[in-house]
Amino acid sequence: MEAKSLGVIGGMGPKATSVFFDMIIEQTAADRDQDHIDMVILNHATLPDRTGVILGNRGELFLKAVAKDLKLLEASGVSNIAIPCNTSHYFYNEMQQMTSINIINMVDESLKEIYDTYGEHCKVGVLATNGTVSSGVYRKGCEQYNMQLHEPEAAVQEHVMDIIYNKVKRNLPVEPSEFEGIINHLLTHDECQCVIIACTELSCIPIREEVAKNCVDAMSVLVQKSIELSGKQSILK
Repeated sequence: MEAKSLGVIGGMGPKATSVFFDMIIEQTAADRDQDHIDMVILNHATLPDRTGVILGNRGELFLKAVAKDLKLLEASGVSNIAIPCNTSHYFYNEMQQMTSINIINMVDESLKEIYDTYGEHCKVGVLATNGTVSSGVYRKGCEQYNMQLHEPEAAVQEHVMDIIYNKVKRNLPVEPSEFEGIINHLLTHDECQCVIIACTELSCIPIREEVAKNCVDAMSVLVQKSIELSGKQSILK
């Protein structure tokens, strides 16, 4: 396949963007610099908080700001655009209408992977921001694939938000066992068959393979699709 350049709208948050970039580099089959993907990364950290604009019904603030990024990436000549932020995908249709460049749909690609692995009627737990959960992007997607989405109870969701906003976004350490405990609660107590790690901040937390095997990390899915659409091979396939 012909090599194609990749545009990235990042900064949501900056650490998640850096992890996404590192994963692209680490997982692309390459023996030299020239084997890697040409990328244009816009680390637009001052984009309005996605959870805030969704819950406040002020989506136009985000769309106005991100429109400039889409124009810049168009001008740079990229072939595909990756946005490593689950919550922003609430605005996926509006963003795609703003540009002729394909925006990789991280939500749909993640749900496809779950469907291919677990099939219809599976119970899927979601770990995400309040904005992503309340937006219903994963709920609606699960309905399309005839899968059941399970949203965490209030206390668990509050714990998830604390990890995202008060630890990862502040660049404070997170004990992996704390995050693994939340995942295991969804798998055992709530009887989910798998868990979507649907926040790129949560993707920054390393977890053991025995826990990860029951998860689908949307960031990892986006990385793999980005490599594929850029005409490169992944070392994981």
